[in-house]
Amino acid sequence: MRIGLISTPWTPLPPPAYGGIEGVVDRLARGFVAAGHEVLLAAPGDSACPAPIIPDSPPADVDGMGLSEVELGHVVRAYNAMPDMDLVHDHTLCGPLYRRRPAGLPVVTTNHGPFRAQLRDIYQAMAEDVALVAISHHQASTATNVRIARVIHHGIDVDSVPVGDGTGGYACFLGRMNPSKGVREAAMVAREAGIPLRIAAKMQDKGEREYFECAVSPLLSSDIEYLGELNTGEKYELLGGACALLNPMQWPEPFGLVMIEALAAGTPVVATPAGSATEIIDDGVTGYLREDVPALAAALAEAGTLDRAACREVAVSRFSTERMVSDHLDLYAELIGRR
Repeated sequence: MRIGLISTPWTPLPPPAYGGIEGVVDRLARGFVAAGHEVLLAAPGDSACPAPIIPDSPPADVDGMGLSEVELGHVVRAYNAMPDMDLVHDHTLCGPLYRRRPAGLPVVTTNHGPFRAQLRDIYQAMAEDVALVAISHHQASTATNVRIARVIHHGIDVDSVPVGDGTGGYACFLGRMNPSKGVREAAMVAREAGIPLRIAAKMQDKGEREYFECAVSPLLSSDIEYLGELNTGEKYELLGGACALLNPMQWPEPFGLVMIEALAAGTPVVATPAGSATEIIDDGVTGYLREDVPALAAALAEAGTLDRAACREVAVSRFSTERMVSDHLDLYAELIGRR
């Protein structure tokens, strides 16, 4: 197959730090190439992904993040370069609605976030002639009156994640410094359980800094430490040494990549049963799903008794890049066959 992949214009592939969408696109591109397919990437020109990138692509436009004119310009360049593709998988928001893409070209898009009410009309319009992928069954269940072509869980390169022994004497939190991610709740859970907590979180915009100063900083101590934002190697080292990943989400997250990264490191996950968590964590086997701070604290105290090998095995069997790539190729073949 000749597959066009359109990533975002703001973050290179692979992302140097935080970048969930871009990480998924990078793994798909590498997986498709490894499976023998021809791939053309629409991504920032400073990307290090080995798949071919559209010539003369500008570098990542960090300052233009979220601006519609930046994304639209990126989309126009992408489709102009992809007239000979068998299929395009577009990971932007506006691209699937671009009216000047090649006639008859099958297009797939993935919603990497929630089906918010403000987006419902957009995705309804897309789904008329675009195959829409959901990233969890829970997310798909919230797509009111939107046709979903397939549910495909994310996957990661499990072999690139070192298996840790969990003997660091701490639990960890990984994510964004945002109230929906439950950073404050994680600190409260760790404090109640009497287990040290190491927090690694992206904190760049004004809202994230304000939340940190008001809600998280007062809880910091010698046992509850904020490490900043970590690179990939540092992140895996932190996960591997932790007795558990604390992920007390305060919203129905469509998919939690950090949870499958923890499982790949052999680290159990203690989380709230929100969003996709029940599809990722097997309660009592690869972690615990509990509703409130006291119950989460009790579960955290028991997390060290869970079998870390079982966590790794679930990552290998259910959340690998190979499985994710295979699921996408099955969908692509079906759509190309219809064409």
